[in-house]
Amino acid sequence: MADSKDLEFKTVAEGERPGRDSGEEPVPAYTDGESVKDEQLFQYSDSRKLGVTSAVFLIINKMIGTGIFSTPSGIFAATGSVGVALFLWVIGGIVTFAGLSVYLEFGLQIPLSGGEKNYLERVYRHPKYVATSVFLSQMILLGFSSGNSLAFGRYVLFASGSDEPDGWIARGIAIACVTFSVLLHGIFPKWGMRLFDVLGVFKVIILIFIVFSGFAALAGHRRVPNPRNFDNAFRLEEGDGYGGGGAYAYATALLRIVYSYKGWENANYVLGEVKDPRKTLRVAAPLAIGGVTILYVLANVAYFAAISKSDLAKSEVIVAGLFFRNVFGDSAGARSLPAFVALSNLGNVLAVSFAHSRVNQEFAKEGLLPWSRFWASNKPFNSPAPALFLHWLVTVIVLVGPPAGPAYNFITDLYTYPGAWINSFVAIGLIYLQYNKKENWTSPFHSYLPVTVLYFLLNVFLAIVPFIKPDGGSNVEGYPYYVFPVVGVGVLLLGVVYWAVWTKVLPRIGGYRIVGERKILEDGAEVVRYRKVPVKKNL
Repeated sequence: MADSKDLEFKTVAEGERPGRDSGEEPVPAYTDGESVKDEQLFQYSDSRKLGVTSAVFLIINKMIGTGIFSTPSGIFAATGSVGVALFLWVIGGIVTFAGLSVYLEFGLQIPLSGGEKNYLERVYRHPKYVATSVFLSQMILLGFSSGNSLAFGRYVLFASGSDEPDGWIARGIAIACVTFSVLLHGIFPKWGMRLFDVLGVFKVIILIFIVFSGFAALAGHRRVPNPRNFDNAFRLEEGDGYGGGGAYAYATALLRIVYSYKGWENANYVLGEVKDPRKTLRVAAPLAIGGVTILYVLANVAYFAAISKSDLAKSEVIVAGLFFRNVFGDSAGARSLPAFVALSNLGNVLAVSFAHSRVNQEFAKEGLLPWSRFWASNKPFNSPAPALFLHWLVTVIVLVGPPAGPAYNFITDLYTYPGAWINSFVAIGLIYLQYNKKENWTSPFHSYLPVTVLYFLLNVFLAIVPFIKPDGGSNVEGYPYYVFPVVGVGVLLLGVVYWAVWTKVLPRIGGYRIVGERKILEDGAEVVRYRKVPVKKNL
C-alpha cells in the first residue's frame, strides 16, 4: 500500500522535468497528475497581455460593479445611521489600501496568475496542500458572479418600468448576462477584453454623473422634498427594516462595503497575462483604488442628498435607480439612466468571469482538480473555455438556489465572508515571511507591519462577529443571522475534506503519492506543480 504520509516537495530548475532533465528515474504519466505537459503551453502573445491602462480598468471594472449602485441600501439599513454609514465607507477605503499593501508585496515577489493561491502555498506548507485545498474550495464554490448578474437583471427590469424584486424574471436575465460574458471570453477573448475596457470608462462616467447629480440635489435641484439626512447625521434609526446598530450590524455592513471595494486584487489573479507585471501592478493598482475610493464616498453623499432614510433602507438593489428617479423625475430619459447602470453591472460580470476563470485554470494546470487536463485546456479558441464554463455553472446554481424574494444581500454576504478568513491567513503569513530570516523573503515592495496588522485585525473582526446573535435572531432581509457565516465556514472546511481525499484516501487506494514541485524561475518568481508518482507496493 502507498504510504499516505509520503508527500514530497521538490525544487527543480526552470525548464527541468523530473524523469527527463533532472536525472530522476522516469515516471509514468497519470492522466490527472500529469495535466501539465511540455506541449501544453499556457502563454499568450504580447497583444493579448494587459498593459497599465487595461490593468487599471480590469480593477475598476470589478470594483465598480453592483456594489456602489446596490449595497448602500443594505449598509444603511444595517447601521441605521447616515454618519456611521459614510464613516464605514471611508474605513473601507483605508482597509482596501492596507490590503493592497499586503498584496503588492506578494504580487511583486510572485508575479504569477492565481492570487492568494500562490501566496498561501508560499507560506503554509504543513500540513502539505491544506491551504491550497481550502482556497480552491472557496474560489470554485463561492467565486461566482451571481450578485453582479442579479443586479444586472434588477436594473434592466427597473429601466423597463418594473419594480419586481429578486424574482425569477430578474434571475433569468441574470443567467443571460453571465452566459453572454462567458461565451464572449471563451469564443472571442480579445473582444471580451476590449469590451470591459470600454465599459470601465463608461461606468466611471456614470459614477461621476451620480456624484455631480448629488451636488445638484444638495443645491435643491431634485423632484422630491429635501430628505434632510445630514441633520443630526449620527442619530440611530430604529424599528422595522433597520439593524439597530451593534457589532453584528456593523460587521455585516462592513462586509458589504468590502464587497463593494472587492476587485482591487483583480490584477493579482491574472499577473501571468500582464505585461511587465511588477511595474504594471505597482502603477495600476494604487491609481485605480485611489480614484474609486473618492468616487465611492462622494456617491454615497449623493444618495443621502436625494433619497429619504425610509426609502433608502428599503430600496435594496436599485438604490441608483431610485436616486435617478428622485433627481430627474419619472420621464423616459430618467428611466433610461438605470439601463446605463445595468451596463456597468455587465462590465463587472465580464471582469469577474475573466479573472476567476484564470484562477480556476491555475488550479487545473497544477493537477488540483479532477479531470485537470480538461479544465486547464485553452482549446478551441486559445481561451480558458472549460474554466469559464465551471465559473458559469457555479454562478447559475447560486442564482437559482435561494428561494424567490430578496436575495442580493444574502448572495453578496456569502460571496464576501469566506474571503475574510483567507485574507487573515494571507496577512499573518506575510508577517511570518518578513520576520523569519530562514524564509529568505525579499520582495521589491515592503508592507509595513502596522498596515499589515490593521488588515489582519479587520478581517478577523469580519470573520468572527457574524456568529454573534443580533436582536431578533435574523438579519435585515429575514435570513437567519448564522446562515452565511456557517455556509462560508462550511465551504472552507469542505476544502479540508477535499485535501484529505486527494492526498490521503485516493493515494492509499491508488498506490501513488502526491509530489509538489516548486520551480524557481529566472526572475525569482515561484510556481508549484503537483504530480502523482506511483509507489511500489510492499510485498
